[in-house]
Amino acid sequence: MKKLFTLTFTFALFFACVSVNAQDGRYVEEIFETVSVENNIVYGANTTILPLAAGLPPALQPLVFDFYTPDGDTEMSRPLIIYFHTGNFLPNPDNGSTSGTRTDACLVDICTKLAKRGYVVAVPTYRQGWNPISQIQEERINTLINAAYRGVQDAHTIVRYFKKTVAENANAWGIDPDKITLWGQGTGGYITYATNTIDQYLDVVLPKFIGSNQLPMVLEPINGDPFATKYGIVPMGAGTPFDGDTLCHPNHAEVDMDGNLLYDSEIALAVNTGGAIGDISWLDESDAPMISFQVPDDPFAPYKEDILIVPTTGDLIVEVQGAYLVQQKANDLGLNDAWKGANFFDDFSASANEKNDGYEGLYPFYRPIWTNPFTMEPAPEASPWEWWDPAVWGTIPHPSCGTVAPPDCSFHVINLINNQSMSEEQGMTYVDSIIGYFTPRACVTLDLDCDLEDFTSTEDILSISLSGLNISPNPAIEQVNISSAEGYAMKEIGIYDINGKLVQFYQGIDANSFNIQRNGLAPGMYLTKVRFEDGISTSKIMFK
Repeated sequence: MKKLFTLTFTFALFFACVSVNAQDGRYVEEIFETVSVENNIVYGANTTILPLAAGLPPALQPLVFDFYTPDGDTEMSRPLIIYFHTGNFLPNPDNGSTSGTRTDACLVDICTKLAKRGYVVAVPTYRQGWNPISQIQEERINTLINAAYRGVQDAHTIVRYFKKTVAENANAWGIDPDKITLWGQGTGGYITYATNTIDQYLDVVLPKFIGSNQLPMVLEPINGDPFATKYGIVPMGAGTPFDGDTLCHPNHAEVDMDGNLLYDSEIALAVNTGGAIGDISWLDESDAPMISFQVPDDPFAPYKEDILIVPTTGDLIVEVQGAYLVQQKANDLGLNDAWKGANFFDDFSASANEKNDGYEGLYPFYRPIWTNPFTMEPAPEASPWEWWDPAVWGTIPHPSCGTVAPPDCSFHVINLINNQSMSEEQGMTYVDSIIGYFTPRACVTLDLDCDLEDFTSTEDILSISLSGLNISPNPAIEQVNISSAEGYAMKEIGIYDINGKLVQFYQGIDANSFNIQRNGLAPGMYLTKVRFEDGISTSKIMFK
């Protein structure tokens, strides 16, 4: 098991080989040793505008996915996760990023670890393309909004595809159609937020999505409906590059005798690692439960509410809402109430709860704000879970480098500005935290028959006055003494950094006094959790 971002005292239980259900830890522990990936399976086809960049008309594009399966698995009714990659709605490397493909290191690691737990994972392509180089800002905004809309259509398409295969193809992928999760990373997060919350076309007819011509940026007769169940056709003579083109082709949109869709695109759970929602008004009580991971200082997607900034161009697009406001409303609507009722008390949940203001489903990752070495301006971090190979990307010139050649300026150098501590170890640590927080919530929402005793606790939280917990000196330089009242012997002590990462752990203490050595910890604030026989106490330590 990788390093953990933890905050409670179920250590002995959590690090043990846990038997979670009748299948020896399935969906919680990695019970399969290897995973197979089948590539480029077609789930539909729809119109892409990418050929316009070469002066060609829009074209019908196959929509494909990669499929992760645990080797040797005999289960044929498995929860499915559909994972949308990041990428700014542009192909890599045109998006200016080291990421944006179905083979990004972080994505592959997450999907592999989920499959080893018994999930099956589909990683789809979705249509990319907008005009970031237009001299007219409104055109850049309009084309980007349309790109996001196409992504939502493709998300609905792949959900219906899988449900159709259950009914018409003998469930060839071995899934449970009632246990489908949409998971979006970065740009993919915009897709999954919107797919989960947009109920009808009129949801996108808002003032901020109206152009200067007083027309909506997305027109249903032209762009198709949000679910890609109706044709979208540009009229001849419309005066656009698309005249006469079909911009939306229905996929898996068969209906019964009453005109109802045979296969819906409802999901059971939505997960977002970064990204934002186009408008908070879309969120209502009919939506699926939601889990959100975000860096509060994310420069490209607001944690609360701000104008969306496109990393590729720096354009200000429209006002959007991030994970904090999404989860605030989701909690108010009761979407995540089942998780509150479960009283999760595992390490990851406790870590999130220290920072999420009580909003179940929200896991903020606080990160440093770096300094841009080129401009000396602040450079907030957005995606500490991502990593890439400097040996590869350090040799590729970045468009913003001008005449400065690698290694002085490259894709690696530019992308490192907002992720200056980037490493595979750091990325995997965040991945483990993300999956650790997801695991018990998926168990409950997807009804996976998990034994949740290792995620829940009936331990009481002891007040400082009751336990007599005392920390001295505080602030400290090299050593801290932690003491407790008579009759309250300390059993275990954990020290955590500001991100909730366990940095020191002591067990088998059984005493009322214990010395903590600094052992090279960086200056700053740390959290200490002390477990007693009857509960825990929490306090803070400051090292100078």
